[in-house]
Amino acid sequence: MLQTLIVAGRDRHRLQEIAQVATRFGIGVVAARFGLGTDGADGDPADLPRRTRLALEALGPTFVKLGQILATRGDLLPPDWIAEFERLHSDAPTLPFADLRDAVETALGEPPETAFASFDQNPLAAASMAQVHRATLQDGQAVVLKIRRPGIRPRIEADLRLIAQGAALAERASADTRRFQPVALVRELAAAMLDECDFTNEGRNADRLRADFAGDPRVVVPTIHWQYTSDALLVMDYVDGTRPTDPASLRAAGIDPAAIAALGADVVLDMVLINGRFHADPHPGNLLCLPGNRIALLDLGMIGHVSPRRREEFVGFVQALQRGDPALLADILGAWSAGANVAPAAVRAAADRLVARHGGQLVLRAIVTDLLAVMRETGLVMPSDLLLIFKALITIDGVLAAIQPDFDLSAALRRASLRIVRSRLSADHWAPVMQGLAWELGRIGDDAPRLLRLLVRRLEAEPAAPVAVQPDHTGPRWIAAAILAGAALIAAAGLLG
Repeated sequence: MLQTLIVAGRDRHRLQEIAQVATRFGIGVVAARFGLGTDGADGDPADLPRRTRLALEALGPTFVKLGQILATRGDLLPPDWIAEFERLHSDAPTLPFADLRDAVETALGEPPETAFASFDQNPLAAASMAQVHRATLQDGQAVVLKIRRPGIRPRIEADLRLIAQGAALAERASADTRRFQPVALVRELAAAMLDECDFTNEGRNADRLRADFAGDPRVVVPTIHWQYTSDALLVMDYVDGTRPTDPASLRAAGIDPAAIAALGADVVLDMVLINGRFHADPHPGNLLCLPGNRIALLDLGMIGHVSPRRREEFVGFVQALQRGDPALLADILGAWSAGANVAPAAVRAAADRLVARHGGQLVLRAIVTDLLAVMRETGLVMPSDLLLIFKALITIDGVLAAIQPDFDLSAALRRASLRIVRSRLSADHWAPVMQGLAWELGRIGDDAPRLLRLLVRRLEAEPAAPVAVQPDHTGPRWIAAAILAGAALIAAAGLLG
């Protein structure tokens, strides 16, 4: 209670703004649903998801991001809420450059008119967290400046404190709400928002993705100009291209929609299944199609990461459906829902249902819709990192279907399996494995003299066995063989190094 009073007192002005927005859009019932208040006459309940989405947009980037995270929780929320939250956007009115000048000059250490050969004070685009302006470097390179809106970070921090306190209250007040794990959800939100507030994170994400696709000239990631970049200002190459919204606009630009669809699918699957680092929101506003059937990746503030174990599980999930193997699918669903206290019989029934409906035929959106519905009904819970993967795949699936209506992502998944095999056989994959093995063998090598002395003592001390019974030296022999093999591997690792 004391913590609640402290937070409410510190951020009372923002709390008043939130209350006013909640009243204006009639979403008091949402607060009541989480044990935070009483519901009143809030209008048509069927319209509540839409009004909630409008309220989140009115409250700004923190609440928009919260809604976008909730849009991935189809295992917890019904389809009408998910559909509304998927429509969330963070557009905002443009600011006159006079309101941004101090921030830009502080970041650059000089006026933009002197830092750059040219600078356009008219904004190119605007969102709730930042505004974008065009400029030209002294060497003639066209760039864009992504400028953080003044005062946005303190407001985001206040929002995060209030949301975190509300989540803690809701988790304590309502047993039903605890299934949503609101405290963990807010931790995820806070990490994402604070990362996006610091534009150097987006710059590093761009550098990493560019390195991931360094061998593929069809994938373009704008170069970051670090000499101008800071936490409040990001300067990168300007990319001129066509949004992947419809095939006619691509053809008019001399771009083949079928080639772009195939490339887009391959790029996203490589990010998720091979590189382990992916664009978490590949919607048409964050992608550009370029002449030569190339794709540019933009707005890299939110990047998802996939552990090797998750990659293996996702591949297994796809293979289980392709082969119609409910036992394998049940194993994967059980691993994903570890700790959810769901009966094994329910997990097997869920796997049987999914295989019966989708075995052998991979229509991604239909599979994910059914999967999340099954999880919601049975109490299974999807790990948040996997939800982000599925969300990214569904998003790109929708983009590609818009430009190539007969596009089939399942064919791209089958192609990706061959690239996965090649990547696992490559030197880049095995080099860190061998380095780790060499490190461990080096530790064993340090103990080799002591282990050999123990082995000799054991052999010398072993009593003579009766004639009918042969002594079993299998254990000592394996120890000796392991030591010798370890020495050989260390030598091989040294030669490879």
